[in-house]
Amino acid sequence: ARAGRDRIAGGADVQIKIACVGKMKERYLVEASAEYEKRLSRFASIEIAEVADEKTPDSMSRAEERRTTEREGERLLARIDAKEHVIALVIGGKKYTSERFAKRIDTLAAEGKQRLTFVIGGSLGLSDAVQSRANETLSLSDMTFPHRIARIVLLEQIFRAFKILRGETYHK
Repeated sequence: ARAGRDRIAGGADVQIKIACVGKMKERYLVEASAEYEKRLSRFASIEIAEVADEKTPDSMSRAEERRTTEREGERLLARIDAKEHVIALVIGGKKYTSERFAKRIDTLAAEGKQRLTFVIGGSLGLSDAVQSRANETLSLSDMTFPHRIARIVLLEQIFRAFKILRGETYHK
């Protein structure tokens, strides 16, 4: 695991992508995302791949919801390369403490999976096709978050993971 830690500590070999539905519109979220992207860039290359979201009226049939997630899913899959290790954020995904999440990133890097892509769906979640493409799943909490807030929480946790792996202090 030491080799993976060195690789992560240097940051050059780790690439993080967040493929997500929807563009940040609210200024406070744009600023928070930019701040964590800047902080994270010390440790790894970071890319945010936003795809357009579909309109989601309050009353949609299950078939309409499925078509919506399928269209968003097609856009997400178009932004994911075959060599990327995909981690889909879903209800019921694996839950980690911050320390165990850091260890998971370290393990993936040590296994040569240095192109990590986290996928966040829109308000209706992820399509079956995107979930099938995922190598693993992740849940940030048992609580429900708007997908734009989930992006900020994910960025913060990835940043925290790198701080943990480098043995650097970070507020608790």
